[in-house]
Amino acid sequence: MHVEYVILVNNHDQSLGAMEKMEAHEKGVMHRAFSIFIFNSEGKLLLQQRADEKYHSPGLWTNTVCSHPRTGENTHNAAHRRMVEEMGFDCDLEEAFSFIYKANVGDGLTEHEFDHVFVGYSDKKPDPNPDEVSGWKYVDFDWVVDDVANNPQNYTVWFVIALEQVKAHLKKVRS
Repeated sequence: MHVEYVILVNNHDQSLGAMEKMEAHEKGVMHRAFSIFIFNSEGKLLLQQRADEKYHSPGLWTNTVCSHPRTGENTHNAAHRRMVEEMGFDCDLEEAFSFIYKANVGDGLTEHEFDHVFVGYSDKKPDPNPDEVSGWKYVDFDWVVDDVANNPQNYTVWFVIALEQVKAHLKKVRS
């Protein structure tokens, strides 16, 4: 099995070294991550359902793509790489904002991430990697905001946290 590493960071996103990904999640050590939100020309958000084989948050709905850059890899380049690896397509991405969160994700694992959020627009049909994604759908943004409020257990913790900030970003961009 291929061992993956994450980039450890401080509250200013300055690199502090690297750690094996599973160890970082077991210890709850802050590391760099990214989340991608893709909208189509109708303004609908592309959600993915995490594969049932994922080591945490399996089967939960989340934003289009979420992952970690590799050591020595630029976060923006990593976002494009994972778009192709997870969803089978790529598009222009703009970094919208970043946030820090720490949350228990079950099985003794903690996500503690400095998360860079990217937004993009595309009408390309996804061709997801079944090892990463078990389902996908485009949804009305207001619908998903309401559904997350009523059914947060169906969504990943970082998606629930980021959603309101994405909503604020979109309002600012559209005004």
